[in-house]
Amino acid sequence: MKCSWREGNQITLLENGDEYYPAVFAALDAAEQKIILETFIWFEDGVGRQLHEAVLRAAQRGVKVEVLLDGYGSPDLSDAFVNELTAAGVVFRYYDPRPPLLGMRTNVFRRMHRKIVVVDGTVAFVGGINYSDEHMSDYGPEAKQDYAVKVEGPVVQDILLFELENLPGQSAVRRWWKRRHRPEENRQPGEAQALFIWRDNDEHRDDIERHYLKMLANAKHEVIIANAYFFPGYRLLHAMRNAARRGVRVKLIVQGEPDMPIVTVGARLLYDYLVKGGVQIYEYRRRPLHGKVALMDDHWATVGSSNLDPLSLSLNLEANLIIHDRTFNQTLRDNLTGIIASDCVRVDDSMVPKRTWWNLSKSVVVFHFLRHFPALVGWLPAHTPKLAQVPAPVQPEMETQDRVEAENSGVKP
Repeated sequence: MKCSWREGNQITLLENGDEYYPAVFAALDAAEQKIILETFIWFEDGVGRQLHEAVLRAAQRGVKVEVLLDGYGSPDLSDAFVNELTAAGVVFRYYDPRPPLLGMRTNVFRRMHRKIVVVDGTVAFVGGINYSDEHMSDYGPEAKQDYAVKVEGPVVQDILLFELENLPGQSAVRRWWKRRHRPEENRQPGEAQALFIWRDNDEHRDDIERHYLKMLANAKHEVIIANAYFFPGYRLLHAMRNAARRGVRVKLIVQGEPDMPIVTVGARLLYDYLVKGGVQIYEYRRRPLHGKVALMDDHWATVGSSNLDPLSLSLNLEANLIIHDRTFNQTLRDNLTGIIASDCVRVDDSMVPKRTWWNLSKSVVVFHFLRHFPALVGWLPAHTPKLAQVPAPVQPEMETQDRVEAENSGVKP
């Protein structure tokens, strides 16, 4: 399928689970026909149980529900938790589920990393927020800072069509030849416009990255990128530095309190190159940053699931929404400039590793290893992902007397 820029959308920025979960649960409770929900993480905690209850309520009143979870991100849901949903008619699938090998999970690469909800083809949610308590601000110091959007309007049909073509049993006929997809340009920029984009391992391998590159090339005044796992390739690094050198204020927000130490190690390898090129880097220190958002000038913005790292740019299944809307752009800008002012530390020369032959050699080796290792591993046949549907539990047989009474009354058991 090919998505195009759609006009006349209503797009709302949702910050953290505090705003996201109530909006999603309300949409699920209002569903009348069909719900499609896919996410990387669904934990069996407080938030996860609330989602379970909302999905179960919808299924029990006759709404068709399809769920797709990642086998690596959501490996620990109990049979009872899942079976209650499948017994109510929920189609429940895992992306690349694999049993541990010698106590280790082998499905670490090529994850289904999208976070999408589509309800009745009229409202959709796209972003980076999973379903777990750690996305709530009252979770504590480890609560994640993250974003999503609620969208209503014509672009929802594109998101729905994408889902229908990518769920088993509803796939459209695919071409036998492969071609490189070209990012869709907005030839008539306006307001309330949106474009749904994704990354897969087929025709859309670098769509999200190419939209970032196009944005940086077109920027005239300001770019703000907030990305939790920042370790892109050469093209994007060059584009950021080139934009800064021609006078664009390029601001990059990365994790300063990372949920994984390797995140900071990787990002800091790039500080010297970017800071010397004029890019302003800010480490978010309040709590772990999990957002994947960006904006350019006064009209372009994106919110989605894609990090700017080797996994998201080379292997994972990702999805973003690109938005042309001045009001939305300003809302996101106000949020990001607010956290820069209150919760970030700007990277200066004292935080940049000294330029020595040892540091340079180490950076080059580590950069190339971190950049290319996931892609190399992804070529292995063992990491070819599959979908597995969870079967509905076998219903208990009715007692003989109950069956006789049911048959006599004309009711099918």
